[in-house]
Amino acid sequence: MKKILVLLVVACFSLTQLLAQDPTFNKGDKVANIGLGIGTSLYTGGGYSGVVPPLSASLEVGVVDNIIEKGVIGIGGYLGYASYKWTNYYKYSNIIIGPRANFHYPFVDNLDIYAGLMIGYNIVSSNWIGTGTEIFDNTSGGIVSSFFIGGRYYFSESLAGMLELGYGVAYLNIGIALKF
Repeated sequence: MKKILVLLVVACFSLTQLLAQDPTFNKGDKVANIGLGIGTSLYTGGGYSGVVPPLSASLEVGVVDNIIEKGVIGIGGYLGYASYKWTNYYKYSNIIIGPRANFHYPFVDNLDIYAGLMIGYNIVSSNWIGTGTEIFDNTSGGIVSSFFIGGRYYFSESLAGMLELGYGVAYLNIGIALKF
C-alpha cells in the first residue's frame, strides 16, 4: 500500500510539473519554418527520381491564447515545392500552397507541440525533357487538405529545430524555425 501511495504522490507531482510549463508560442508571436521533406506520395514507383527534394516554408502568427488554460491557436500560410523526373523523359513539378491553422499546447519547457489543418491547392506541371519529338507539356492542379502534427524545440528565444509529420509536399519535414 505504501508503494502505491508513493507512486501516486510522484505521479501527481510529475503531472503538476508537466502542466506548469509556460507556453513557447504565444498570441502575437510570429514563427517561420523552413523544412526539407522526407517521404512523399508524389511520383512513387519505378522510373521516378528526385530532381529537387521536397522543400517547404510556412509562416504562422499566434492569434488566440488561453485555450484550455495554456493553449494557443495560430494561423498562417504554407508553401511546398518538389520536382521529379521519370526515366529521363518527363519532369514533374509540384507547388502546394495554402492557409493553415494550428493548435499549440506546452508540455515541456522549450518544446512547442502543435497539431493543425491545411486546405490548399496543388499546382502540377509536367514537361517533356527527352530527345526527339515533344509529347506534351501540361499544367493542372487540385484542392488538397492536410492534418499534421509537429514540434519545435527552441535552442534560444528565436531559433528552434522543427519536425512535422503529415501531408504536404512530404510526409515528414525536418528543418529550422525562426521566431520574430
